[in-house]
Amino acid sequence: MLKSAFAPILSTIPSKPKFPVLSISACKAFTQKTPLTPTVRENASTNTINTFQPSLSSPTSAYVHLPFCRKRCHYCDFPIVALGSSSNQTYDDDPRITNYVQLLCREIEATTISKSNNDPPLKTVFFGGGTPSLVPPKLVFKILETLNSKFGVNSDAEISIEMDPGTFDAKKMSELLELGVNRVSLGVQAFQEELLKACGRAHSVKEVYEAIEIIGSCGVNNWSLDLISSLPHQTSEMWKESLESAIKARPTHVSVYDLQVEKDTKFGLLYKPGEFPLPNETQSAELYKMASKTLSNAGYNHYEISSYSKEGYECKHNLTYWKNGFFYAFGLGSASHIGGVRFSRPRKMKEYTGYVQNLEDGVLNHHENGEGDAKDLEMDVVMLSLRTARGLDLKSFREAFGSSLVFSLCKTFRPYIESGHVLLLDENRRALTAEEFSSVLSSESDIEETVAFIRLSDPDGFLLSNDSAESVSRLISVKKFVKKLARPIHWCSFIGGVLTRVSLMREKSRMRRTYQAV
Repeated sequence: MLKSAFAPILSTIPSKPKFPVLSISACKAFTQKTPLTPTVRENASTNTINTFQPSLSSPTSAYVHLPFCRKRCHYCDFPIVALGSSSNQTYDDDPRITNYVQLLCREIEATTISKSNNDPPLKTVFFGGGTPSLVPPKLVFKILETLNSKFGVNSDAEISIEMDPGTFDAKKMSELLELGVNRVSLGVQAFQEELLKACGRAHSVKEVYEAIEIIGSCGVNNWSLDLISSLPHQTSEMWKESLESAIKARPTHVSVYDLQVEKDTKFGLLYKPGEFPLPNETQSAELYKMASKTLSNAGYNHYEISSYSKEGYECKHNLTYWKNGFFYAFGLGSASHIGGVRFSRPRKMKEYTGYVQNLEDGVLNHHENGEGDAKDLEMDVVMLSLRTARGLDLKSFREAFGSSLVFSLCKTFRPYIESGHVLLLDENRRALTAEEFSSVLSSESDIEETVAFIRLSDPDGFLLSNDSAESVSRLISVKKFVKKLARPIHWCSFIGGVLTRVSLMREKSRMRRTYQAV
C-alpha cells in the first residue's frame, strides 16, 4: 500500500557513492554565502536567546523529517513508516526510502525563496524522525546536496541526526561524518531491558552500549543522549541508574523527557495518566527533580526545560525554536515557521505526495506574504522564553510589545514570585526578593529600571510549566493571554522527536494549518 504512494526509485544516486568531505576541516563542497559562523562552542550559549521578532531575512535553519522506523514505539504518535524490526535487516535499496527521499527533495526544490543574493545559507540542519539512522548515507547526502543547491549550507553548519542503537555501525557513522554530520542525538530512553521492552523500543541495552562505543570510537564530539522518565513500572532506582549511566557515557548534551500518554498510541489504550503502573504527578515531579539535581551536579547546564548540556554544546538548531526564529521544514508531517506563518505538512503519505505535486504546480505557496497573528506572537514569545534558563528578556519584549504589557505580566506573576516558582532578575541576573519586587511594583518606570528578566526557577518553576499547559495558563491571567495559553504550542512535528514527551505539546491543533491536497 505504501509503495503505490511513491514515485519511481531515484536513478541518480550511485550504488557506491563517493562521499565528499564536508566536515569543518574540509567543507568546500558546500556553498559559503557569508563569512564563517562561530564554532559550536562559540555560538551555542543561552546568551543568544535575546530577541523575539525574527528578521525578515530567509530562515537559516532547516528540519528534515525522515519517518522510517523498525517498529512504532508504544508512546509514539509521530507520522512514521514501519520498515520491520529485524536488527540485521538493511535498507540500502528499500524503495520506500528511496522514493520518499526523491519526494522530499522535490519539495525542497519547489520551495519558494526570496530572490536576494544576500540571503544567508543554512546554519543548522536537523534530521529527525522516525529513525533517520535507518536511511542509507548516500540518501542523506542526496538531501544535503539538494539543500545546498537550493539554499546553500554554511561551511561549519551544525548538522544533527537522530540515531537509534542497533541501527548503525562504525562504517555508517564514519560515512555520515564524512558527509558533514557533526552532531548526533542518540535515542536511548532507558538503560533497563524491561523498560525498553515495555515501551516497545526495538533496541536492547547491549545495543545501547555498542552505539555509545561506536560514537566514541568515531570521534563524535558533539552528541546528545535522550532519556524518558515516568515510564510504566519505572522506579526511582531505575531512573537514578539511567541518569548515572548517561553521565558515565559522557555525552555533551542530555535530553530528558517526561512520558505523555497520547490518545492514539498503544500506551493510550493501555494506561491512564497518573494511575499505576504509571507514576502519579508527585512521583513524576520527583523524577524530574532528580534529573535536574543529578545532571547539574555532573556539570550539565539546565538551559531549557528538557535540555542539559556541557558549556558551549547547547543545540543550536533547537535554540532557533526557543528564540521564535524562522526555519524551513520538509517532509511528512513537518511544520515550518516562515515569515511569521506556521505551516504543517500532511501526516499521511498519499496526501503529502499531493501536497508536493501542488507545490510544484504553483497551486500552493504558503511561504510568502503570510501575516502572523500579533497575539500569537506575543504568546509564543512568553511560552518559549519561559522554557529557557535565560527566561523572558523584558527589554526586548518591551521594545516589541510595549511597556504596559510588561507591567501587567509582572503584576500577574506576584504570587508565583512569593512562592518561589518565578524569579525576577536584574541586569546582572541577580534575583530580586519578594520585598524588593513589591517596592517597585507601583509604577511602570520602576519596573522598567529594575527588572530585566523573568524566568521560572529550577526545578520547581520548570515543573510548574512542564506539568501541563494548564499550569502555565494559571501563571498568566492577563486577559489577552489566557485564551492563547489554554491552547498549547505543538512543536513535535518540526523538532522531529526531540520534544516528543514535553507536556506543552499535548494538544496539536493550535499550530496546525493542515493542508488538504486538492
